[in-house]
Amino acid sequence: MPSDYSALCAQPIALVGLMGVGKTTIGRRLAKRLDLPFFDSDDEIEKASGRTVAGYFKDHGEEAFREGERRVIDRLLTGKPIVLATGGGAFIPETTRAILKEKAITVWLKGDFETIMERVSRKDTRPLLQVPNPRKKMRELMDVRYPLYAEADITVPIAKGPHIRTVNKVLRMIETYRAENIGPANE
Repeated sequence: MPSDYSALCAQPIALVGLMGVGKTTIGRRLAKRLDLPFFDSDDEIEKASGRTVAGYFKDHGEEAFREGERRVIDRLLTGKPIVLATGGGAFIPETTRAILKEKAITVWLKGDFETIMERVSRKDTRPLLQVPNPRKKMRELMDVRYPLYAEADITVPIAKGPHIRTVNKVLRMIETYRAENIGPANE
C-alpha cells in the first residue's frame, strides 16, 4: 500500500449501504487518511433545509426527501475529490445512483443483519425504523436494497471490532480498484 494515501483518489469516494454500517464513522476516518474533505449527505441536507432528516421525512415524505438528497449529492460531487457518506437510501433511486456512479468511486459497506440491528437499536432517530416491527422492516430493506448496493464499484464487508479495520479494507480495495480500472495512483 502506498505511504501517500492521498494519491489514491483523484475523484470523490462515496460510501453507500444500509443505516448502521458505519458510513459516517468510516468516512471521517477514511477522509483523514486520504487527506480529503469529508461530507455526510444527511448533515448537508439538514443544513440546506434547516430540518432534521426525521422532521423532513415526517413533514414532506420520503419522495421529497430523496429529491432533495439527489440535489445535495450532485452538488457535493461536483468539484474537488471528497469522501462522502450517503444516507442509507441514497443509492436506491436510479437518478441518484447514476450520479454517484458517474462522479465517484462507490463503496458499499456491507453489513450482516445482526450487526446492523445491534447498531441501529442504539438510537431512535431512524425514520424508516419508526414502525411496530423494526427487525421485519430491516429485512425488507435488505431484500430491496442489497441488489442495488451490489452495483457499487467496490464491496467491503464491515469488520467487527474497531472501525480502523474497515477503513484499512476500504483503502486496500480502492488501491486494487484503481489499479484494475483507472491506472496507478501516481498517474
